[in-house]
Amino acid sequence: MTIWHLHLLNSRNTLTLVMSEIRAAVRDAVTKANEHADVPSFDLVVRSGGNVIPEWGVGGMAPLPGVIQIDLNPDRFSAELFTRTLIHEFHHLIRWDGPGYGKSLGDALVSEGLAGHFVQQVLGGKPDPWDSVQPAPGLARRAMNEWARLDYDHARWFFGKGDLRKWAGYGLGYRLVAEHLAQNAGQDAATLANTRSEPFRNSLRRLIGADGAQETDEAEAQETAEPEEASLDLATPEPEVTDGKDAPVPEATAEPKDEQTDGENGEEQQPGGA
Repeated sequence: MTIWHLHLLNSRNTLTLVMSEIRAAVRDAVTKANEHADVPSFDLVVRSGGNVIPEWGVGGMAPLPGVIQIDLNPDRFSAELFTRTLIHEFHHLIRWDGPGYGKSLGDALVSEGLAGHFVQQVLGGKPDPWDSVQPAPGLARRAMNEWARLDYDHARWFFGKGDLRKWAGYGLGYRLVAEHLAQNAGQDAATLANTRSEPFRNSLRRLIGADGAQETDEAEAQETAEPEEASLDLATPEPEVTDGKDAPVPEATAEPKDEQTDGENGEEQQPGGA
């Protein structure tokens, strides 16, 4: 049985108009997730503003065992996106009671990749935008080199703060778990929730090999095309024109803040119940 305590930070009445929708979405998310895994009991803190993903108007984190924080924009509240965010965080909750989120880059890649696949397992549909990011060539090799680092820069790898594309770590983690699932029939994000990150390292090696093969194919294609391009240049020389695009500006991330909570306590949900 999953027991949750809902804390709506509503002293300024910013959540009043969506409180009933929030309660219904939480019940729905718990019911659906419990059909695939045993969601541990938790405290859920919901507040207006904070670390909201602009594209969705909602953002979440599971900073501690048994604790989820959801930040949202009440004017853009979507029960569907709220539920998807909560399902993602449920997998982090389950993992907290096992090996934990982890402290190294490899741990974070696996934890986020599994959470993304858990959303797919429970709700289906297309992967979430961050999970759909295509890793840049060479990113898998860079991750292998930094796999065990405890001082990795989380904002750089996952939020685009620095030289990496926004959400690059989410995209790589999702692809890493997909590769592992392809090689291990019968497993899924729920059954792997308590698996440590090290077994996924072989899947990262396969991704590196695939990246290398792709680079080789591209190089061979370019070599094949060069003689033809050279003859065209001799016949009709034209100035080369280049066209580029500015890199996206990385978004800053907000650190979680301690909040004084007061709200509803003691809601219960049977596994798989209505």
